Amino acid sequence: MALGYLSGSWLGALTVCRLVGVRDPRLAGSGNPGFSNVLRLHGRRLALATLLVDATKGMPVLWWARALELPPWGLGLVGLGVLLGHSYPAWHRFRGGKGVASAFGVMLVLTPGVALMCAGLWALLAWRVRTAAIASLVSAAVAPLASIWLAPDFVGVVIVFTLLVLTRHVLNLRRLGRGDEPPL
Repeated sequence: MALGYLSGSWLGALTVCRLVGVRDPRLAGSGNPGFSNVLRLHGRRLALATLLVDATKGMPVLWWARALELPPWGLGLVGLGVLLGHSYPAWHRFRGGKGVASAFGVMLVLTPGVALMCAGLWALLAWRVRTAAIASLVSAAVAPLASIWLAPDFVGVVIVFTLLVLTRHVLNLRRLGRGDEPPL
């Protein structure tokens, strides 16, 4: 779990933006170091690079945990470490991202069918509604239901991941209620 936290605490948005010499996404837009804010601030290319880093950063630790033949709950703890590292990185004053891209990457290793179904739903909703928060909230809420069907051994794990992602979106829910959530 500690290795998961360490790998998760690498914020892809900061690395990508520093490498190309653009403004830190935590200082503009929503202030979130994640895919959606980078997309709004710096465009598709940097947003996709951010998504790639955030989705893959925990995979080596998860593959190692799988090789150790940890049970689903043990794999879930490693994955939770990745999500906590991304959401609450100690070296960034515990101000991280929402965990959606990192959850996708973790679930791609643990529950690939659920991850792909939720990613497809996210893409469809983001395209139709043009709001990342709605797409993230709905796809996160669907994940436990999809896991009942596609990955029954991981239902509890996926519920914990979902609760973390939903908790990280509390401010987005408030902005949605006020009608001032920024569009994609």
